[in-house]
Amino acid sequence: MSSVEHFTEHARPEQFVWLNEPKVSRFGAGLEIVTDARTDFWQRTHYGFQRDDGHALLTRLRGDFALTTHVRYQPQTQYDQCGLMIRIDSNYWIKASTEFENEAHSRLGSVVTNRGYSDWATQDVLSSHTEMWYRISRRGPDYLIEASFDGARWLQLRIAHLHKQADTVLAGVYACSPIGGQFHCRFTELAIGESAWGGGEGG
Repeated sequence: MSSVEHFTEHARPEQFVWLNEPKVSRFGAGLEIVTDARTDFWQRTHYGFQRDDGHALLTRLRGDFALTTHVRYQPQTQYDQCGLMIRIDSNYWIKASTEFENEAHSRLGSVVTNRGYSDWATQDVLSSHTEMWYRISRRGPDYLIEASFDGARWLQLRIAHLHKQADTVLAGVYACSPIGGQFHCRFTELAIGESAWGGGEGG
């Protein structure tokens, strides 16, 4: 299992489907998404609300894999975000991204949602970073979530578990703007390959 999609055709690749297609998106020079206003993926925790109206372009993947993307972005409003998503349904999913806070700093991290409740694990990064690489490796029901500033050196963000059993999941890229809108991001590639998560112990 190995493929790289650069989104060079001027149409959605046939193996991908939209979840909440944005009003504005373009294929050809990568995948450009311009977010609709007040879109988000979040379930219940702390804020109480349930939001499942962010934009995601997803494909079905079976078994273990590594999903990697490179994205350039121009955030404007607090919480503008784009990155990778793994999804079973609205109550069980993972997203990895950098969420914009202000001109000084943003939050690099991930959200894991189980049984309809989301958590959010983050670390501060400079908002001057306007391109990132993300990778999620699956091993059974467990996931290794990583990020990179250069596509070569990977930073572990977390190891997570999805509590619903599913051999096949939806996987791909996402973007949303919980407050504003018109957030521009461009995914230059989406690579699917063998899991980059080896054996060993830690934690």
